[in-house]
Amino acid sequence: MNRVAILAHEQVTLFELACAVEIFGLERPEYDDWYRCDVVSLSSGPFRTSADILISTRQVESLSDYDTLVIPSWPVTEEPVVDRVTDEVSQFDAEGKRILTFCSGAFLLGRLGLLDGRKATTHWLYTERFRQQFPQVDYVDNVLYVFDGRLGCSAGSAAGIDLGIEVIRQDYGYQRANQVARRLVMSPQRKGGQAQFVETPVIKSPSQFAGAIDWVLANLSQPISVDQMAEKACMSRRSFDRKFRAAYDCSANAWLIQIRLNRAKTLLESESCSIDKVAEQSGFDNATSMRYHFDKQLGISPKEYRVCFHRSELVMD
Repeated sequence: MNRVAILAHEQVTLFELACAVEIFGLERPEYDDWYRCDVVSLSSGPFRTSADILISTRQVESLSDYDTLVIPSWPVTEEPVVDRVTDEVSQFDAEGKRILTFCSGAFLLGRLGLLDGRKATTHWLYTERFRQQFPQVDYVDNVLYVFDGRLGCSAGSAAGIDLGIEVIRQDYGYQRANQVARRLVMSPQRKGGQAQFVETPVIKSPSQFAGAIDWVLANLSQPISVDQMAEKACMSRRSFDRKFRAAYDCSANAWLIQIRLNRAKTLLESESCSIDKVAEQSGFDNATSMRYHFDKQLGISPKEYRVCFHRSELVMD
């Protein structure tokens, strides 16, 4: 069981704190195995958060009982870090445990020198300040998050959810990460530095497209044209194209390819059938076509994806 500590502190921002709790602290009784999460502090409370709201958390003397540490935010000013926080977070890192930062939380790791020589990011508002304070960090622009499997930094507040979904995928698999993402109504267009590994879930469709979307999902292994989708939506092709793009911020054809990729990734992770069979069941014309779209959109081949994420030792080429 993975025990998660969410580090609260004076002036912690509530939104980032709530995002961390939603990802790791919400009870999910439908899963036999899930995170055990505590919101903790290393100082006595209660204390004031953003908006001057007073909260009380579990005070701990040590973080040693936890496997993952989430830092929802941290002051961006160059004030010193209290000794207990320095000692505990540094020890946590020294033990090779996983640390995640949301938004300005990267400033704490930067001050402790834990990001030196590593890739990191934070909210774009703090980019120059971060670079000036931590020139030894390899700062990454224009990404939702960076994550190397042990240390992760999200760019902004909501991007912490994207990072959290990736962590769930690594811990529990693609299918469960997709289920959690769908319940959070995650946008299918959000992609980060680990785009090939992040679920792009199917969001609830606008009512005028509901019938067409349901039909596509029920017949995904079959050849499907945008003209057929327009017909199922009872629209002219021109009207369908215009309204679909306005609703989903992409063309219907691009959306269809993404849905096929989602199906293929699920099959590659959970099934041991051949690559050709995965392509067929996902609705691609052939394995070559599927490989092309994997490489173009995800930067990884179907076989490489399976090697990384298949949930069984039995893998067929």
